[in-house]
Amino acid sequence: MSTSPLTQYCITIINTNEEYLCFEGKHLLQGMKNLGKCSIPSGCHGGGCGVCKIQVIKGEVEKVTMSRKHISQKEERNGTYLACCVFPKSDISIKVIGKIKRKLVNKNNNFVFNYG
Repeated sequence: MSTSPLTQYCITIINTNEEYLCFEGKHLLQGMKNLGKCSIPSGCHGGGCGVCKIQVIKGEVEKVTMSRKHISQKEERNGTYLACCVFPKSDISIKVIGKIKRKLVNKNNNFVFNYG
């Protein structure tokens, strides 16, 4: 019996023009974290904090229930979700809503985090 490889989809972050691959069945933050990326702000990874708010601009996703405290019905109808509650079903393009976490190197070659 042959098995097919797990499907991966290309996730494009429009704000930074970055791309990463995410396996089907993994939420967007899991895919990003597995590749050492930090472009989408993240907190609890369970939908409770609302930090990872994104808007899906293009592509198809599957979503799980999100707290109305962080995502209104109107926002959801307009493609706004929490990245920890969204699973790619095709290549997608997203826009990060709010501040983006960026890794920078200071003058002593130490990594620091800046929100901008």
